[in-house]
Amino acid sequence: MNRSNPGTQEDRAAIARQRILEAAEALFRSMGYQKTAVADIARELGMSPANVYRFFASKSAINEAIAERLLEGVAGDLEDIADGPGAAADRLRTMMRLLHARHMALFFTEKRMHDMVTAAMSEHWGVIAAFITRIEGALGRVLADGAARGEFAALDPAATARMIKQATLCWMHPVLIAESLAKNMTDEVRMAGELESMLDLLIKGLRPDS
Repeated sequence: MNRSNPGTQEDRAAIARQRILEAAEALFRSMGYQKTAVADIARELGMSPANVYRFFASKSAINEAIAERLLEGVAGDLEDIADGPGAAADRLRTMMRLLHARHMALFFTEKRMHDMVTAAMSEHWGVIAAFITRIEGALGRVLADGAARGEFAALDPAATARMIKQATLCWMHPVLIAESLAKNMTDEVRMAGELESMLDLLIKGLRPDS
C-alpha cells in the first residue's frame, strides 16, 4: 500500500484551500464582502462553485478562515511586542497604538474589508473570542513584568488586562470606531489623541506611586 497518497491528497487539499482563501480575500478587498458570491470566487479560480464547496461549506466559512488568518497576524505582532525588550509602559503603549492603527487601517485603507470583519464578529464569535484571549494574555504578561520590575504597582495581571481592554474598547472595536466616525463624533486625528490621553491616564494609575 502506498502510504504517500494520503499525505499528497492532504497537501493538495491544503493548497486548494489556500488558493480559495487568497482569491476570496482579494475579491473581498476589491468588490466588498457582501457583493462577493461563491460563484465569483470560483470564476476567479477557473473552477465550479461546487468545487469551492468541497473545501468550504459556505461563504461564511471562507470568511471565518480569512478572519482567523488576519487576526493571527495582528495577535502575533502584539505578542512579539509584549515579549520583547523595553519598559513595560512603553510596550503597553505600543501594543495599544498598534491595535488601534490596525483597526483604523481597516476602516480607511481597506474599508471594503470592514463588512467582512463585522460579519465575522456576529457569525464567528469563537474566532474573535480566541483573538481577544490572546490580546488579554499578551497584556497580562506585560503587566506582570512591569509589576515584577517595580515599574507598576502590585496587581492581578489577568483582571487588569481585562480592565485595560474595556477602558480602550472604543478605540479598538471596529464597529464602535466606524459609528463614531460616521456620526462625526470624532475624526482620525482626534481619536488618536484621545487614545494617547487615555493611555497616559491608565499608565499613571498603574504606577506604584499613583
